[in-house]
Amino acid sequence: MVGSAPNPRQADDVGRLVAIDLPAGAAVEALRSVWDEGDAVLMIDQRLPPPGRRQVLEAMAPAAIVDGSTGPTGRRLLGVESEPTEDGDALVVTTSGTTGDPKGVVLTHDAVASHARAVHRRLEVDPTTDHWLACLPLAHVGGLGVVTRALTTGTALTVHDGFDAGRVTAAGSGANRCTLVSLVPTALGRTATDRYRWVVLGGSADPADRPTNVIRTYGLTESGGGVVYDGHPLDGVDVRIVDNEIWLRGPMLIRSYRNGTDPKDAHGWLPTGDLGRWDLDDALIVDGRRDDVIVTGGENVWPPAVEAALSMHPSVADVAVGGRADDEWGQRVVAFVVARSGTEPPTLAQLRDLAKQSLPRFAAPRELILVDTVPRTALGKVRRGLLGPEDIET
Repeated sequence: MVGSAPNPRQADDVGRLVAIDLPAGAAVEALRSVWDEGDAVLMIDQRLPPPGRRQVLEAMAPAAIVDGSTGPTGRRLLGVESEPTEDGDALVVTTSGTTGDPKGVVLTHDAVASHARAVHRRLEVDPTTDHWLACLPLAHVGGLGVVTRALTTGTALTVHDGFDAGRVTAAGSGANRCTLVSLVPTALGRTATDRYRWVVLGGSADPADRPTNVIRTYGLTESGGGVVYDGHPLDGVDVRIVDNEIWLRGPMLIRSYRNGTDPKDAHGWLPTGDLGRWDLDDALIVDGRRDDVIVTGGENVWPPAVEAALSMHPSVADVAVGGRADDEWGQRVVAFVVARSGTEPPTLAQLRDLAKQSLPRFAAPRELILVDTVPRTALGKVRRGLLGPEDIET
C-alpha cells in the first residue's frame, strides 16, 4: 500500500472529530477518507472491551464514528454534543494513561508533517525504496505515527492487524520487504529484526544491548511521538533541562488537549514531567517520571535504573520497581518480579547484590514481591499505580 498526503480542510468549513473503530488495515483507509473530508480522526483501541470503548467515546465526544456498520468508510452520527475541531486539526490521540483518565492530544496536519519530515531526515528515508511496517496499536502515537509518516511522505506502507512476531520477521524479507518498523522492547525481544534497515524503538526504558540498526527514542503523545533519537533531538526540536525536568519545543508538538487546555508555556515549551540530564557526549539521559522518584533515607531512586539492573538476573522475566511507605526510611524500594518459567525465583538477597554492582546501596530493593504479571500500557510503560497494595506510593 502506498500512501498519499492528507487534504487539509478548507478554512470556511466546520471540522468534526470522527472516531474510527476498525481493525488496523481498514482503519487506514478510513483515516484517508476522513482526512479527505477535512475532519480529524480519533482511533479506538481494538483491544478495549465495550465499557472501555464507551469511556473513550464519552471522554473525547466525537461527532461520528466509522465502525463498519454503514460501509467500509461510512460514518454513523453519534448524536452527542461534540466540540468542533479547528482548521488544520488532524488527530486526537489519547494518552497512554499510566495514571488517571487519558487525555485527548490534538495534533495538526502541520505537526504530523513536521514530525514525519524530521524522522525521515534522521533515518535518511527514501520514499522510492523504503517501506514502513505498522504493527503496533493505531490508538497510540507509536503505532499511528508509522501510518501518518507513510501517508504524509508517500512512502510504501504495510499494515498488520496486531503484532505477530512471525509475521513481523517475515515482512523484512522478500522482493517487497519492509525496511522500517517501529516496535516496543517486549515486541523487539520476540522478533528477528536484523533484516530491517532501521528499527525505531520506543515505549519504555530499554536496558538490553541492541543491534546497531535499533534506534532508541524518547517522546510523548504530546510531542507527536519520539523526538529524541539515541539521545539527540531531531531537527527542529529544542530540548532543555529546567530544575532537572525535560522541556521540549518544536513544530510537531500538541496544539492543545481536546478540552482546550494547552500544556505549553507562552514560548511554546512543553514541560514533560520527565526528569533527565545531559551526558558527557551531549546525549539526553532520561531518568524517569518526576512522580515516580522514590525518596528513601533522603536519597532519590529512579525506578528505571533499578529495573534495568534487576532485569539482568537470569530468573527475572519482567520487573517493576515502586516505593512503599516506610517508618524508618520514608519510602523503601520494592521490586515486583515475574519469575522466568522453569527457574527458581530470585531471592531478595540476590537482587540486592545485583543492584549494588551498578547502583548505590540505597537503590537496592528492600522488599521483593513475586507477581504473575507487571501491569503495563500498550507501549510497554509500567503502570506503577497498579503495582500492588494501596500503600504503594507512585
